[in-house]
Amino acid sequence: MSAAVPLTPELGPPWLRPLVDNVGEVPEAFRRRLPADVLALVTAAKATAALRGDGREAAVLVLFSGPESGPADRFPDEADLLVTVRASTLRHHAGQAAFPGGAADPGDDGPVATALREAHEETGIDVGRLRPLATLERTFIAPSGFHVVPVLAYSPDPGPVAVVDEAETAIVARVPLRAFVNPENRLMVYRSALQRRFAGPAFLLNEMLVWGFTGQVISAMLDVAGWAQPWDTSDVRELDEAMALVGDEGGA
Repeated sequence: MSAAVPLTPELGPPWLRPLVDNVGEVPEAFRRRLPADVLALVTAAKATAALRGDGREAAVLVLFSGPESGPADRFPDEADLLVTVRASTLRHHAGQAAFPGGAADPGDDGPVATALREAHEETGIDVGRLRPLATLERTFIAPSGFHVVPVLAYSPDPGPVAVVDEAETAIVARVPLRAFVNPENRLMVYRSALQRRFAGPAFLLNEMLVWGFTGQVISAMLDVAGWAQPWDTSDVRELDEAMALVGDEGGA
């Protein structure tokens, strides 16, 4: 059975303090991007799942890496965020960029243990190098039926990461934080013409399109930490159109 892993927010670097100290504001920043009718649907789905006891518990690792020193009012150029792309052959969320993570096992002692175990299984990362700092609000993801807890963590040097199982993961990458902040890499994405009102923040990078729940969380964190720069929220693309741009216009 996995032992409980303590949260150590005091072990984060100064440049992460604006996010760690205000992590409770992330849910509101997340919801601010949702139209009122969409927010109502999301809230209703969460309430229904809670009443029925539906859904499985899950956790994802939101790992920032970078220097231990640096001013609190800006992030260092070397800072990065660990992201994966799911294999195109998977039944759920195929080809989608995501934080490493997954469903809780019976032996996991809480979401931190789940996030660390899953990240190691997916990326080979040495979890002994990581410092869990905080957990974000538990969120119900209706399409997959999971209650997901993002676990915010930091490492000055996480060591090597790589795809462990090609049947599950296509890409493992430490993406420069500046790539997410760059307004040129930002857009809004929706899944189909019938769901245009569900458009959410996305990031078009060299190897991936980060959208959906992961894109929402990253966007909210940038807002709360004060790192976000003004970007064109009127650039709204359908998912297939946006995916076709991967490798063409994306940049870091």
